[in-house]
Amino acid sequence: MSGVTLKILHGSDRGKVYEDLQPPFTVGREEGNDIQLNDERVSRCHFKVQRDKDRLVLTDLDSTNGTKVNGLECQLKILRHGDLISVGRSLMLMGSEAQIAERLAAIGAENSSIASELGLSGDSAASQSNEREPNSAIPGEAVPVMELPEIPEDMSPGQRAQVCEILDFLQGRLTNLINSARTDDANQEVTMRFAEWQRLLETQTRLVVMSRQVADPEWPTH
Repeated sequence: MSGVTLKILHGSDRGKVYEDLQPPFTVGREEGNDIQLNDERVSRCHFKVQRDKDRLVLTDLDSTNGTKVNGLECQLKILRHGDLISVGRSLMLMGSEAQIAERLAAIGAENSSIASELGLSGDSAASQSNEREPNSAIPGEAVPVMELPEIPEDMSPGQRAQVCEILDFLQGRLTNLINSARTDDANQEVTMRFAEWQRLLETQTRLVVMSRQVADPEWPTH
């Protein structure tokens, strides 16, 4: 199985490229890490990357300032080629050019398939999936796509039931919020009442707590 490539895009170590890294490996400010970053905002041992079957899993090691993948803070995250990892003032791109190109090709094929099912043109679907904010800090060479995660394999019937309950809860909550929104086709705007907006924030809060509980079962919830 091929090793991992990490390129430092921003920070004091900008321009460094680490190739053929073999998981497990750690990244941090202290000597002894496989990648040592010269960044005072990076913890001594900030995060580790390990392999789980054919997946690469990033784990934040209770760092002081946290770890972000593609702009979202995470405790535990499956990594893919083209992902951006942000720690302190340092920004890293995962994957070689060939690996990122392969992922982009796979995403393009998947988008075309979905577009066909929805009756959209391939160009339209590609345009929608690659939209980003005008002031986005994500470099153009990164993959600006959030793919739908796969359902875990080898789950017990009880675990499958629990996952279904979570998805049913989210589907029901989102359906109610979508139905409460008001659309203005003329101005291409969607608005919702403040109470619904608060419910949306509450749902996000629950997801954050659940995600942290999954990543760290000993994390206190109160």
